[in-house]
Amino acid sequence: MTTMHVHQWGTGPEVVLVHGALLGGREAWRAQRPLTERWTLLAPDRPGFGETPAGRSDFEQEAMLVATQLLDRPRHLVGMSYGGIMALYAAAIRPENVLSLTVIEPPCTGVARGVSEVDDYGVAVRELVENTDRTPVETLQRFYAVAGVFQPVDEPLPPVLQQGVRQLAVTRPPDEATPPWDVLRAAPFRVLAVSGGHLPANEIICDAIAERTDGTRAVCPGAGHLVPDTGKPFNEILAQHLTGR
Repeated sequence: MTTMHVHQWGTGPEVVLVHGALLGGREAWRAQRPLTERWTLLAPDRPGFGETPAGRSDFEQEAMLVATQLLDRPRHLVGMSYGGIMALYAAAIRPENVLSLTVIEPPCTGVARGVSEVDDYGVAVRELVENTDRTPVETLQRFYAVAGVFQPVDEPLPPVLQQGVRQLAVTRPPDEATPPWDVLRAAPFRVLAVSGGHLPANEIICDAIAERTDGTRAVCPGAGHLVPDTGKPFNEILAQHLTGR
């Protein structure tokens, strides 16, 4: 079994932060460093990112890594994008060790299958991960367009983005995800689904997740899909959820 490298910052109650595509644990959560005054942040590098050995991106397999390596004792769990899907699965594997669960725009399109906006989004995401004919720059541009990342693509790509783009080619399409919603709904922890207010499909998906889990919803606009990059606005939402306020 792959051992994930884990970045750790701060002191206090422990919060596991699972990153999504493109960026590893160190880079994906840079705007959350102010939270280290109150919490210990544990940010793993998923397989193929940062300092963790390469491997296929598969939400079920990686959820088991998160559950066995990072939910060995009670901790808060946060998942961003593709990492949000594996956070849903991991929380269902070891619900007794999850203090709270937060998911940020997971492309879990199966939760709202049949809604045209969501189905179209699912098709676009699948095409993105399955099309290997594009150059790295073209792939990143397409990723930004599909996900809703509103920033330019600079050339040449920095090494961290080159690594992330390569990982997309070995990623299991997220429309195959079917988390055990009954387990999550029955679990004792609080669930929060956060979206960025920029793409209808993500709003519908997050609404459906909150409904399926009896959770709560928050919208944090300003950075498109990169909700954590809003910094203080997202950190305040997360802090309120972690403390149960």
